[in-house]
Amino acid sequence: MFLSALIFGLLGSFHCIGMCGPIAFMLPVDRSNKIKQFFQILSYHFGRLFTYSLIGLLFGLLGKGFYFFGFQQQLSIITGVLMISMVLLPKTFQKYNFSKPITKLVMKVKSSLGKELKKKGNDTFFTIGFLNGFLPCGLVYMAVFGAIATSNPFSGSLYMFIFGLGTVPLMTIIVYVGNFANGLIRKRIQQAIPYVVVFIGILFILRGLGLGIPYVSPVPVSNLATPVQGCY
Repeated sequence: MFLSALIFGLLGSFHCIGMCGPIAFMLPVDRSNKIKQFFQILSYHFGRLFTYSLIGLLFGLLGKGFYFFGFQQQLSIITGVLMISMVLLPKTFQKYNFSKPITKLVMKVKSSLGKELKKKGNDTFFTIGFLNGFLPCGLVYMAVFGAIATSNPFSGSLYMFIFGLGTVPLMTIIVYVGNFANGLIRKRIQQAIPYVVVFIGILFILRGLGLGIPYVSPVPVSNLATPVQGCY
């Protein structure tokens, strides 16, 4: 399922341009020194990846709780259904602003970002990336569902790390060359994202059903064990 995280990241990069592109454009990189610029951008990405990994760790821990109580398969199915529902019923989810309870925190993050963008210290770029990772994003929410479904803190952290890794190539290009893709290309790729989300949602559902399909829907280990009858 880690492949789904990479696909999310790669395709989600075009969504990131709209959400985080302005931050990437405003990075105070040293454009007169290409080597220094490269490491500054790298530091920014490390900051984002660290935040995503931390988020994945926390939600993976939540998923472990579900796994402990035997809800791993059900959780995978619920995750798939939620992903598909967010695509098919977007207005329903927009009606309920899940980020509203943490609006004040988000405002503080944005305020801190604004201050950091005016600096050029050695830790500035990591801090910007770290704060950037906490900004609300629909695709990040979907990736979080995947992290929960891993039912393991380490796997959840790795899932979110791979998701973030998928966003690195395009976000790096944006910093270097700005708006490199015309509106039509971005529009077509953004139109493809919902289909990919639905496809990945179906994979999660199949995984939860345990149909015995290798790599796609393996039979749960608990179902493979057959009770041994005693002899009397």
